[in-house]
Amino acid sequence: MSTDKHYQGLINKYREYLPVSDKTPVVTLNEGNTPLIKADNLAKKIGLDAEIYLKFEGSNPTGSFKDRGMTMAVSKAKEEGSNAIICASTGNTSAAAAAYGAKAGMKTFVLIPDGYIALGKLSQAMMYGANIIAINGNFDEALERVIDISKNYPITMVNSLNPYRIEGQKSGAFEIIEALGDAPDYHFIPVGNAGNITAYFKGYEEWLAINKSTHLPKMMGFEAEGAAAIVRGERIMHPETLATAIRIGNPASWEKAERARDLSGGVIDSVTDDEIVEAYKMIASTEGILCEPASAASVAGLIKSNKTKAVKEGSKIVCILTGNGLKDPDNAIKYALADVKKTSADINDILRAMNI
Repeated sequence: MSTDKHYQGLINKYREYLPVSDKTPVVTLNEGNTPLIKADNLAKKIGLDAEIYLKFEGSNPTGSFKDRGMTMAVSKAKEEGSNAIICASTGNTSAAAAAYGAKAGMKTFVLIPDGYIALGKLSQAMMYGANIIAINGNFDEALERVIDISKNYPITMVNSLNPYRIEGQKSGAFEIIEALGDAPDYHFIPVGNAGNITAYFKGYEEWLAINKSTHLPKMMGFEAEGAAAIVRGERIMHPETLATAIRIGNPASWEKAERARDLSGGVIDSVTDDEIVEAYKMIASTEGILCEPASAASVAGLIKSNKTKAVKEGSKIVCILTGNGLKDPDNAIKYALADVKKTSADINDILRAMNI
C-alpha cells in the first residue's frame, strides 16, 4: 500500500471493510470522497424545517456513483485473471466500466438500448475505448444477454448483480456517517436497478453492527412512475421515463431493495416525470447543483413525502444525487427554459439587453 498522504480512492480508505487483500491489484481513479452539501435553500423552498444534505455523486471521476462499485468490480476481475469485462447500461454504468476497463488495460464491452442513452454518457464510453453494441431492445433485455454471455464466455459481468459492485457502493454510507457523526434519520435515493439502495443499506447495517453509528436511517426509495416495477409489484415490459438512468422495468436487486425498505421502516414509492423535472430545476436554482434528471428522483421523493407529512420536522435527511447533470445536456437546455439574448458587442446594446 502506498505511503502517499493524498486521497487514493475508496478501496485504500476503507480497505478493512472490503473484500480485498494485499494481492488485490487496486484499479482506482480516486473515486469516492464526494461532497455532502447542506441544502438550507432547498429546505426553505419546500417548506420543511429539517437539515437536508445532498450527497453529490456527480463529482466522481466519470460523473456518477457507479465509480464506487466499478473500482471494486474491476479490481477483483483483474485479481481473478480476467482480461475483459461486460455490462448492460442506460449510460452511467457504461461510462464507469469503460473508464475503469481502460485504467486496468482490459477490453470492455457495453450493451446499450439503442436510442435510449443520454449522449453525454455515450460520448464517455466512446472516448474511453469501449466496444459499444446498441441493441434493438430495452435495458432489461440487454442485461439478460450480458448474463448469458458472461456465463458462457471468459468475460466478467460488472453490472450490480456482481456482488463486488455492491461492496464498493456501500462506501457512500460510510462517508455519510463520518460527515454527520451518525446515520441520518432518512435516506432518500432514486431506484432503477435497485443496486444502490441495496448497497447503502448494507453500509449502514455494517457500521451499525460495529457501533460506528447508533441507528439505521429509513430508506426512502423512489422509482419513476413509468418504470415503477417494485411499486406495482410486476415487471414492466416497456418502461418509460425521461429519467433514462432509472428507465428499468425489472430491477436486478428487487428483493434486496424490499429488504432495505422493510428492515429500515422506509418506503419504495414512485414520482412522476413532472415531479422529477420540478425537483431537477429546484436543486439547480436553489443550491447551484446540476444533477442529471434521474438523480432528482430523490428530492422529488422528499417533496412528495413532505406534502404527506411522512417526514418529521427537525430530522436529518440525506438525498443522493446519483449523477452529474452534464451527462444529459439536452434535458438541461430543454427544461431550463432560458432565454439567450443576442445583441451586438456595443456596450449600450449590452446594457439594454441587461435592462439597465
